[in-house]
Amino acid sequence: MAFGSRAVHAGNSVDRGSGAIRTPIVMANSYALPDDPSNVSWSGTDIPLYTRNSGANQIALQDKLAALEEAEDAVVLASGVAALHAVFFTYLSTGDHIVVADVTYEATWRLFTELLPQKYGIEATFVDASDPGAVRAAMRPTTTLVHVEAIANPTTKVTDIAAVADIAHAGGALLSVDSTFTPPPLYRPIADGADLVIHSLTKYYNGHGDAMGGAVVGRRELISPIKSNAMVDVGGVISPFNAWLISRGAITLPLRLARHLESARQVAEFLEADERVAYVAYPGLPSHPQHDVAVRQFGDRGFGAMMAFAVRGDPDTQNRFVANLRMITSAVSLGHDESLIVHVGTDGPRVAAYPETFRTWGHLRFSIGLEDPSDIIADLRGALDESIS
Repeated sequence: MAFGSRAVHAGNSVDRGSGAIRTPIVMANSYALPDDPSNVSWSGTDIPLYTRNSGANQIALQDKLAALEEAEDAVVLASGVAALHAVFFTYLSTGDHIVVADVTYEATWRLFTELLPQKYGIEATFVDASDPGAVRAAMRPTTTLVHVEAIANPTTKVTDIAAVADIAHAGGALLSVDSTFTPPPLYRPIADGADLVIHSLTKYYNGHGDAMGGAVVGRRELISPIKSNAMVDVGGVISPFNAWLISRGAITLPLRLARHLESARQVAEFLEADERVAYVAYPGLPSHPQHDVAVRQFGDRGFGAMMAFAVRGDPDTQNRFVANLRMITSAVSLGHDESLIVHVGTDGPRVAAYPETFRTWGHLRFSIGLEDPSDIIADLRGALDESIS
């Protein structure tokens, strides 16, 4: 089936008890055992047994994600960070080395600058993942994992996944890719050699700002240990209700994403053309440093719906601009039906890896929603008019 049809049908089944044509919410923490349970694996994850192991809604969502990502298997967890931690917990041990993109999600940054090195002796080298040569130079005999983001949060730096996959595999390491900014059908990192792909399902897959979840997709042999170790024995399991909400949201992913992408193009072009805007970081603009890589990697499918920009002025000006927005919401997260913007300061060690424009002006991380693009642009223009003389 085509992607749109898979989004509707994958993971869904007729409920045998009620005859309902959509998988219902099964709010149970335990499932009936067979008459002879002596051969049941109490840590098994293939059949509904105990919701920490597997439940009806969890299995349905995993089947849908595997189909949409064109992967052998998937595991769903309580949040995107739970999914990230599950990969690192499963595939890193004391004495191992990991190469990490120097621009990455804040929780990933803290895991590898503080928690995992201090608690477990795992070494991390942060590199400019948009430079394959830097990734290659950072590899060691003890490198077991390379972790990058397809489009980096928040600078929108683009990593050449195929090139980095070749480097990781040549060094005997796995490649994990956080593809939260680039859900299918926009991009499937597995097709370019990624071993494990991570999503915060809270974002585009859910799409409505009302549920949290995370997922890891990949080969069955790699996903199985994550299920048995990080899910069953650590317990970061997704709730049945959140799994059901995300399954429902994913049905409209291809329709929503098409609107997100087209609106993002129009908004980015508007912002770049306004002299009151200091810069716009969006992979779809020819001015973006990795635009050529983005064109090659994403083709004509689009360039995501996340961008960063700043208006000309000090932090107070940025805050005033955000306060003058009437429709766009000032809040964290992304991939919602409503456009979201957050003003992020220029302090902290992570900022050292940001482009000079970010360090000079700060940045506004902007998630383009599903409103009419003309209304998004009108709101931006009005806030610019009110904020900058």
